[in-house]
Amino acid sequence: MSLSSWRKPAIATVALLAGLALAACQHLRTVPAPSTFDVVTLNLWHDKQDWPHRQDMIVAELKALSPEVIVLQEVLQDAALPNQAQVLASRLGYQYRFFSADAPDQVRRYGNAILVKGAIEQSREVRLAPLDDYRNAGWVRTTVDGRPLNVYATHLHYKPEGGAIRAEQIAGVLALIDETAGDAPSIIGGDFNTRSDTPELAPLRARFIEAYEQAHVGEDADTPAHTTLNPHLGHAAIRIDHVFAQRDVFRVADADIILDQADATGAWPSDHYGVRVRLVRVAD
Repeated sequence: MSLSSWRKPAIATVALLAGLALAACQHLRTVPAPSTFDVVTLNLWHDKQDWPHRQDMIVAELKALSPEVIVLQEVLQDAALPNQAQVLASRLGYQYRFFSADAPDQVRRYGNAILVKGAIEQSREVRLAPLDDYRNAGWVRTTVDGRPLNVYATHLHYKPEGGAIRAEQIAGVLALIDETAGDAPSIIGGDFNTRSDTPELAPLRARFIEAYEQAHVGEDADTPAHTTLNPHLGHAAIRIDHVFAQRDVFRVADADIILDQADATGAWPSDHYGVRVRLVRVAD
């Protein structure tokens, strides 16, 4: 075989290998890496006690944590009180939406809110049955790491014996999700006023994982050590504040209780502790 004849198959083999390597690189570029982001849910306790001081405590910790999504309950606005979610969003540099069962022209309005680092592309709110319980759910569509995300907020009926009412409200939340989610995955944060394993939340658990519980597998995540109600302010130690993430789309990297310390003056950020979860997006 001449030298020139030997070179031809060798050159062809090199070209083939280079082509395969290039194709592999292009494939890798088209498969997005898992996206990790943080979500916080917190019941603000409206304007109880020294709200300006509590506000500073909340802002300081949320600035340090810098979550992509913040879900708030017991958000209040009144004649002498600017909307609490608006103020927090302004101080943190987030976009926000406020959701209330109160009429838009009322001076005093009470409800829930969603704050996001990115842009809010769409939003909607619904009142939850029974209407005389004055509960609602809100939705925003945002983008995290270049990928769309649905975020929902709610605050359910509060009486321990009100499981049937909460079940009706969960049906309303799921209906809102079905009407708005589209092809984007969803997360839900809020004060559910019940443990995550109660029968009224079963339809939600069928479609969503409860993030804090998933991060603490092997532990009893509903013991006093994991409470989200602040026992220092007269509450029983129960975990009723949750973040749910869509099954088969997210896994939970970790989760912890936040805003659970008094400062040097003895002030607490709220009568609830916050929950921070870190989610990894593994599918669309």
